[in-house]
Amino acid sequence: ACALQTCISANTYSPEKCDAHLKRLYQCCSKLYQDRAESNGTERGNGSDQESISTACPMQKVVERWLKRHP
Repeated sequence: ACALQTCISANTYSPEKCDAHLKRLYQCCSKLYQDRAESNGTERGNGSDQESISTACPMQKVVERWLKRHP
């Protein structure tokens, strides 16, 4: 997340230069969501509390949609 923020700050007018950092963050978030789902019970998993998993991760559906669009 820090590398992404640094990249975006350095490339204000060319955020596409930071796609690799964004992809790594979203892949990490996706793994976090998968691990939470597998552990059943650590998270309630209703979607509304997904934001509380990590302040760096968008909601799970946003992560999944972005990763589908950026293979």
